[in-house]
Amino acid sequence: MFKIGDIVTRKKYGNDILFKIDKIEGKKVFLKGLDIRLYADTLIDDLSLHGIPKKKEEIKELRNLETDTFFYIPGSVLHIDADEEYLKKCEEYYKNQKIKIYGYTFKEEDMKNHIEKLIKKHNPNILVITGHDAYFKKKKNNENYKNSKHYINAVKEARNIIKEHEKLVIIAGACQSDYENLIKSGSTFASSPKHINIHALDPAIIASYIAKTSNQETINIEEVLEKTHYGKEGIGGIITKGAMLVGYPRKGE
Repeated sequence: MFKIGDIVTRKKYGNDILFKIDKIEGKKVFLKGLDIRLYADTLIDDLSLHGIPKKKEEIKELRNLETDTFFYIPGSVLHIDADEEYLKKCEEYYKNQKIKIYGYTFKEEDMKNHIEKLIKKHNPNILVITGHDAYFKKKKNNENYKNSKHYINAVKEARNIIKEHEKLVIIAGACQSDYENLIKSGSTFASSPKHINIHALDPAIIASYIAKTSNQETINIEEVLEKTHYGKEGIGGIITKGAMLVGYPRKGE
């Protein structure tokens, strides 16, 4: 009945989240959130088949810029993601926001090994480190988090290169990640204060807002968090400045 690529929901969770079937092993099915950064597994009997959503997510302009007099150079983003499909969604989002993006996909445990090379190659204003994660109330393999330690190690590696938040804004974590220790390790923004799932685009929304805020302006942290799908429960952070250069005068037509 079910095959890889089908869009499904889980009955035991009230069919609350749309998933795509990633692989099937006997009666066990592995699922990837269609929009939520969640990787899960369940039994085939738990699944309900769902049609492909017809409505495409609307991408809104984050900042209204006065373009008659001034010109703008948004900050650039280095986005490292463990999930290629989510990275593509984010790259489309950055493209719509007219932001320069350098995107790479690595497994969470390998991210740290690529940080130094990529920062030196691209010299980004903003670094996003994300993928999949999970919080275990009862420790699993002696850990409370599935992948948070890998994000923390990658953040620490980045901070060994650029220590100041205003020279490199770091956005790190995924669903249910270790928010407190990500911030302590050097993240400017991190998930997840309430151990909830986050939307695939939430890290890109934060990055884009900062990229389109003047480097002379302190960001409105409450406003930027409200732009995300789950607000302050999903992502929190440290007040810092934007990354956009603002120039004058604008070239005449």
